[in-house]
Amino acid sequence: MRALEIVSPGSLALVQDLGRPGYAHLGVPPSGALDVAALRLGNRLVGNPEDAAGIETLLGGFTVRATASCTAAVTGPPVEVSVDGRETGSHTPIPLRPGQELTIGRPATGLRCYLTVSGGIAVAPVLGSRSTDVLSGLGPSPLEAGTTVPLGPVTGVPSGADVVAASPAPPDLTVRVLLGPRDDWFADAASALNAQWTVTEESNRVGVRLDGPPLRRVSTSELPSEGVLTGAIQVPPNGLPLVFLADHPTTGGYPVIAVVRRESLGALAQARPGTSVRFQASL
Repeated sequence: MRALEIVSPGSLALVQDLGRPGYAHLGVPPSGALDVAALRLGNRLVGNPEDAAGIETLLGGFTVRATASCTAAVTGPPVEVSVDGRETGSHTPIPLRPGQELTIGRPATGLRCYLTVSGGIAVAPVLGSRSTDVLSGLGPSPLEAGTTVPLGPVTGVPSGADVVAASPAPPDLTVRVLLGPRDDWFADAASALNAQWTVTEESNRVGVRLDGPPLRRVSTSELPSEGVLTGAIQVPPNGLPLVFLADHPTTGGYPVIAVVRRESLGALAQARPGTSVRFQASL
């Protein structure tokens, strides 16, 4: 059987693909890889369709053993990757023979690296996706040492550049947002959001929590729960923004001052605690 044996899961290792959109009316989050571009790139490097499932790792320390010949790639921030103790590099196709072990080190910047393997991770899909949803518990459980995950059949060959230059996660982010739908509930929303915010340690796959100058409400109205989407910037009573990521709840009772543009979500997902963030409102 083509499979990967988990030797060490590191801090947290989850199976992720591009998620299960379209079920918000049932209370099911979209889930999926937080750094979508990294997963898509990894799948191209090993010859998979871009929506194939891979493994999302948190802060490295992850080791797997191949049970059959396959091609692997590690994407996300720059990180040391080794096979049987020999450095191979990230962002490039890596051939593995049966019994060889691949290890992902701790990235110097960013949080999440993605391991893709030819054939993709072939655990059973739930609602059309193989993604783990940490909020609702849908999908496969977090990977543990000693478990085995199956690989699907190889459908293509590695394509694109042999080596792709990896970009470090920056210490300061400027994130483009669209104001609304409740920006009029706050004093000078665009200017207030452009303050310097700091990513806190309470951030996770549900959302990025920020610290900084509390946003001041000018409306005292009560807001009934309404739908929210990935990238929504919700403002609870303490005035400190929460940016929803892929495992967010599908409704919320606090006003949403703005929504992060889709192209900026990957950078937010890689932002370590202490990263500085400014929001830039655009049309």
